[in-house]
Amino acid sequence: MKSAFLFCLVLCAAWPLRPGQDRSKAGPDESRLLALESAWNLAEENKDINALDQLLSDTLAYTDFDGTFMNKAQFLTSVKNSTPNSDQITNDDVTVHLYGDSAIVTGSYREKGIVKGKPVLRRGRFTDSWVNQNGTWLCVASQSTLISHSQD
Repeated sequence: MKSAFLFCLVLCAAWPLRPGQDRSKAGPDESRLLALESAWNLAEENKDINALDQLLSDTLAYTDFDGTFMNKAQFLTSVKNSTPNSDQITNDDVTVHLYGDSAIVTGSYREKGIVKGKPVLRRGRFTDSWVNQNGTWLCVASQSTLISHSQD
Protein backbone atom coordinates (compact mmCIF):
# COMPACT_ATOMS: atom_id res chain seq x y z
CA MET A 1 0.00 0.00 0.00
CA LYS A 2 2.86 2.35 0.80
CA SER A 3 4.30 1.84 -2.69
CA ALA A 4 0.92 2.73 -4.21
CA PHE A 5 0.88 5.94 -2.17
CA LEU A 6 4.43 6.82 -3.21
CA PHE A 7 3.57 6.15 -6.86
CA CYS A 8 0.53 8.42 -6.48
CA LEU A 9 2.67 11.11 -4.90
CA VAL A 10 5.22 10.96 -7.72
CA LEU A 11 2.43 11.06 -10.29
CA CYS A 12 0.88 14.07 -8.60
CA ALA A 13 4.22 15.86 -8.46
CA ALA A 14 4.48 15.48 -12.23
CA TRP A 15 0.87 16.60 -12.77
CA PRO A 16 0.66 20.01 -14.42
CA LEU A 17 -0.46 22.99 -12.38
CA ARG A 18 -3.64 24.86 -13.21
CA PRO A 19 -3.67 26.70 -16.54
CA GLY A 20 -1.71 29.90 -16.43
CA GLN A 21 0.38 28.89 -13.42
CA ASP A 22 4.12 28.74 -14.09
CA ARG A 23 5.70 25.67 -12.44
CA SER A 24 9.15 27.22 -12.87
CA LYS A 25 8.17 29.93 -10.37
CA ALA A 26 7.16 27.37 -7.73
CA GLY A 27 9.94 26.35 -5.38
CA PRO A 28 10.43 22.78 -4.20
CA ASP A 29 8.27 23.21 -1.10
CA GLU A 30 5.42 24.81 -3.06
CA SER A 31 5.58 22.02 -5.64
CA ARG A 32 5.64 19.40 -2.91
CA LEU A 33 2.61 20.92 -1.17
CA LEU A 34 0.65 21.12 -4.43
CA ALA A 35 1.46 17.44 -5.01
CA LEU A 36 0.37 16.57 -1.47
CA GLU A 37 -2.95 18.38 -1.97
CA SER A 38 -3.52 16.34 -5.15
CA ALA A 39 -2.50 13.13 -3.38
CA TRP A 40 -5.05 13.96 -0.66
CA ASN A 41 -7.80 14.21 -3.29
CA LEU A 42 -6.85 10.88 -4.87
CA ALA A 43 -6.64 9.17 -1.49
CA GLU A 44 -10.05 10.52 -0.53
CA GLU A 45 -11.58 9.47 -3.88
CA ASN A 46 -10.23 5.94 -3.35
CA LYS A 47 -10.99 5.90 0.38
CA ASP A 48 -7.31 5.12 0.93
CA ILE A 49 -7.13 5.65 4.67
CA ASN A 50 -3.48 4.58 4.87
CA ALA A 51 -2.43 7.22 2.34
CA LEU A 52 -4.44 9.90 4.16
CA ASP A 53 -2.91 8.83 7.46
CA GLN A 54 0.55 9.64 6.05
CA LEU A 55 -0.55 13.15 4.98
CA LEU A 56 -2.22 14.22 8.23
CA SER A 57 -0.75 15.16 11.58
CA ASP A 58 -1.94 13.15 14.58
CA THR A 59 -3.23 16.47 15.95
CA LEU A 60 -5.32 17.29 12.85
CA ALA A 61 -8.15 19.76 13.40
CA TYR A 62 -10.64 19.38 10.53
CA THR A 63 -13.73 21.52 9.99
CA ASP A 64 -16.00 20.24 7.21
CA PHE A 65 -18.19 22.39 4.96
CA ASP A 66 -21.23 21.77 7.18
CA GLY A 67 -19.43 22.94 10.33
CA THR A 68 -18.66 19.45 11.62
CA PHE A 69 -15.41 19.44 13.60
CA MET A 70 -13.28 16.27 13.55
CA ASN A 71 -9.95 15.06 14.83
CA LYS A 72 -7.78 12.80 12.68
CA ALA A 73 -9.42 9.52 13.70
CA GLN A 74 -12.90 10.95 13.13
CA PHE A 75 -11.92 12.39 9.75
CA LEU A 76 -10.43 9.09 8.57
CA THR A 77 -13.58 7.24 9.69
CA SER A 78 -15.76 9.79 7.87
CA VAL A 79 -13.80 9.28 4.64
CA LYS A 80 -14.03 5.50 4.98
CA ASN A 81 -17.82 5.70 5.44
CA SER A 82 -18.41 8.77 3.29
CA THR A 83 -21.23 9.67 1.03
CA PRO A 84 -21.12 10.80 -1.61
CA ASN A 85 -18.96 8.13 -3.08
CA SER A 86 -16.60 10.58 -4.71
CA ASP A 87 -15.90 9.89 -8.35
CA GLN A 88 -13.65 12.91 -8.68
CA ILE A 89 -12.24 15.66 -6.46
CA THR A 90 -10.29 18.44 -8.16
CA ASN A 91 -8.69 21.64 -6.93
CA ASP A 92 -8.54 24.99 -8.72
CA ASP A 93 -6.82 28.30 -8.04
CA VAL A 94 -4.53 26.78 -5.43
CA THR A 95 -2.09 29.15 -3.73
CA VAL A 96 0.72 28.20 -1.36
CA HIS A 97 2.05 30.71 1.18
CA LEU A 98 5.23 29.58 2.95
CA TYR A 99 6.20 30.77 6.43
CA GLY A 100 9.42 28.90 7.24
CA ASP A 101 8.42 25.38 8.28
CA SER A 102 4.71 26.24 7.99
CA ALA A 103 2.48 26.81 5.00
CA ILE A 104 -1.08 27.87 4.28
CA VAL A 105 -2.64 26.42 1.14
CA THR A 106 -5.87 27.91 -0.18
CA GLY A 107 -7.98 27.09 -3.18
CA SER A 108 -11.32 25.93 -4.46
CA TYR A 109 -12.50 22.39 -5.08
CA ARG A 110 -15.11 20.47 -7.01
CA GLU A 111 -16.38 17.11 -5.90
CA LYS A 112 -18.50 14.83 -8.08
CA GLY A 113 -20.18 11.80 -6.63
CA ILE A 114 -23.33 9.83 -5.99
CA VAL A 115 -25.66 10.19 -2.98
CA LYS A 116 -28.62 7.81 -2.71
CA GLY A 117 -28.24 6.95 -6.39
CA LYS A 118 -28.29 10.57 -7.57
CA PRO A 119 -25.38 12.57 -9.00
CA VAL A 120 -24.06 15.34 -6.76
CA LEU A 121 -21.69 18.21 -7.51
CA ARG A 122 -20.19 20.18 -4.64
CA ARG A 123 -18.10 23.31 -5.02
CA GLY A 124 -16.24 24.92 -2.18
CA ARG A 125 -13.17 26.70 -0.91
CA PHE A 126 -10.55 25.29 1.42
CA THR A 127 -7.74 26.41 3.68
CA ASP A 128 -5.15 23.84 4.75
CA SER A 129 -2.38 24.49 7.27
CA TRP A 130 0.77 22.42 6.82
CA VAL A 131 3.85 22.04 9.03
CA ASN A 132 7.20 20.60 7.97
CA GLN A 133 8.29 18.22 10.72
CA ASN A 134 11.71 16.64 10.21
CA GLY A 135 11.49 17.03 6.44
CA THR A 136 7.90 15.75 6.13
CA TRP A 137 4.98 18.05 5.39
CA LEU A 138 1.88 17.17 7.43
CA CYS A 139 -1.51 18.87 7.40
CA VAL A 140 -2.36 20.08 10.91
CA ALA A 141 -5.62 21.91 10.16
CA SER A 142 -8.12 21.95 7.32
CA GLN A 143 -11.32 23.89 6.77
CA SER A 144 -13.71 23.90 3.83
CA THR A 145 -16.66 26.11 2.96
CA LEU A 146 -19.36 25.11 0.54
CA ILE A 147 -19.94 27.57 -2.30
CA SER A 148 -22.84 25.72 -3.86
CA HIS A 149 -24.46 22.34 -3.62
CA SER A 150 -26.50 20.99 -6.48
CA GLN A 151 -28.06 17.65 -7.21
CA ASP A 152 -28.62 16.91 -10.87
